[in-house]
Amino acid sequence: MVSIDLLIGLVPFFPLLGFAIIALSVNKIPNTVASYIACGSVLLSFIISAVLFLQLANAPEDQRSLTATFFTWFSAGNFSAKIGFLVDPLSSLMLLIITGVGFLIHVYSIGYMHDDPAVNRFFSYLNLFVFFMLLLVMGSNYLLMFVGWEGVGLCSYLLIGFWFKNKDYTNAANKAFIMNRIGDLGLIIGVVLIFIQFGSVEYAKVLPKADELVSGSQMLTLITILLFVGAMGKSAQIPLYTWLPDAMAGPTPVSALIHAATMVTAGIYMIARNNILYTLSPISSNLVLIVGLFTALIAAIIALTQNDIKKVLAYSTVSQLGLIFVALGVGAYSSGIFHMTTHAFFKALLFLGAGSVIHGLHGEQDIRKMGGLKKYLPTTFITFFIGVLAISGIPPFAGFFSKDEILAKAFEANPIVWGLALLASILTVFYMFRLLFLTFYGKVRASERALAHIHESPPSITIPLIILAVLSALGGFMGVPEALFGSNQVSHFLQPVFEKSQALLGEEHISHSTEYVLMGLVVGLTLIIIFITHSTYVKKGVVPVGDNEPTSILHKLSYHKFYVDEIYDAVIVKPLFHVSLLFEKFIERSGIDRLVNSIGLSVDGSSRVFRLLQNGNIGFYIFAMVIGVILILAANSMMN
Repeated sequence: MVSIDLLIGLVPFFPLLGFAIIALSVNKIPNTVASYIACGSVLLSFIISAVLFLQLANAPEDQRSLTATFFTWFSAGNFSAKIGFLVDPLSSLMLLIITGVGFLIHVYSIGYMHDDPAVNRFFSYLNLFVFFMLLLVMGSNYLLMFVGWEGVGLCSYLLIGFWFKNKDYTNAANKAFIMNRIGDLGLIIGVVLIFIQFGSVEYAKVLPKADELVSGSQMLTLITILLFVGAMGKSAQIPLYTWLPDAMAGPTPVSALIHAATMVTAGIYMIARNNILYTLSPISSNLVLIVGLFTALIAAIIALTQNDIKKVLAYSTVSQLGLIFVALGVGAYSSGIFHMTTHAFFKALLFLGAGSVIHGLHGEQDIRKMGGLKKYLPTTFITFFIGVLAISGIPPFAGFFSKDEILAKAFEANPIVWGLALLASILTVFYMFRLLFLTFYGKVRASERALAHIHESPPSITIPLIILAVLSALGGFMGVPEALFGSNQVSHFLQPVFEKSQALLGEEHISHSTEYVLMGLVVGLTLIIIFITHSTYVKKGVVPVGDNEPTSILHKLSYHKFYVDEIYDAVIVKPLFHVSLLFEKFIERSGIDRLVNSIGLSVDGSSRVFRLLQNGNIGFYIFAMVIGVILILAANSMMN
């Protein structure tokens, strides 16, 4: 019988092995073989992850944790770091999302990238990305988590800038890498402070000691704020969110992998893992709540006017992540993880569906140049429609249950928080149905060239769409609330991870009657927004205005993303650029360069003088020897 330690170790090993095989023979093996290796390695990891998940699900609550320690990475003084993995309810659920959705994205990539000359390199990057993400969620200590954290940052840089011959794409990759480094600095400082405070970086030694600290202590507040800075970078929260929409420069499978199942969930996982620290730090929890709330609202407002099909979904991701952070901020950790899970299903579906549209239209991404595509792309349309219903919270699709739970928890915390979260949710309905109607309904606005070759995507693309559509339709039933005569299985499964936090926060719940009213209000407003959107973009046939046409101030602010990039450029980038020019002129050229060059010139000048001594005259050489001997004897006599 295979040991548990071996099974746990094989989960990240298979994607790493797939990367190594493809990378070391990238130009030697056929594309088909490379795709099978890449997909097969992630599939094997998914199968093992499912086995581990079932074992935890069938175990008693106090035994839902598996650990595997392989060896000591390094030690110095009283500090040591081990290579060890932790599989508990939180990490096992993350494993299923990463490997399951990741496998479908790998399969999708076979059809989407089949004409790319560097497809083998692409699959090697995908496998490496999955490996580092698994390392991030499985690591049993903060240091191993940080290695995975940095690894996914590196791979996102490689994947976003995959088509590196395009300068705009490389700029987007650089932007993602640099903005994430800002957050990563906060994270690593937070980890250092954790070691100073607790004397260890192992979760098993740090988290159990946390409740011994005084709630609201300054050190705990500082640690959790620094960790959240890291989360703001990886999970694209204000002010470190502008890299994520630009990440659309990468191939569509990359967009789905980064925005749905992996990288952007890293910050959510990290805060959920450290839930007891945040529960004991009200200031940090409130900061998470406020940042999440403003991110959800601002990103949703920006998404209202975007015309690039992938940009709309990108800002939708930022907004949905903000809602999840609202849940984490009010202490509803299970609700946040539940919505993260359903979001992985429908957002991956929507991105891959958008990729299918782009594939069918030979690269077109502007929704103003689409319209009426449902008769040309029927499978893509049906699956995309299901994804829109799910993210909009239409019952009984997945997003209804998870989003409703977040809104209910927000109402428990503060009605104002609930109102703002509800506004973000309603805006989501508008921009998603706007996207659906402009893409698939109305008159066909695509060019004749695109229509001449338009076709439904191949099975390697449509089959992952169908599977994700089923998950988006049925995935919410694993978290049916008691008010709807269900039992929230996700909450029960995650209970051991959040038990201490829930005990500190209390178990107050709103009444079923109040919950029914809130549900009815949300669904009613959702249906009204759908009706308004349908009337605007289908019945009236309104098409978004062009870039140069006059619009309102609010429309301009939304369309130009509140000019945040321009503000960053004016306040941060350009001043730093001019400072660097001054440093280059007065320190680099006038200081360092002049010092180095003067040394070189002095050596050159002195060598020109000393070379005159080498004149080839033997008599002069003998004379010099005699003088030298005399000087040596004189010096010796003086010393004696």
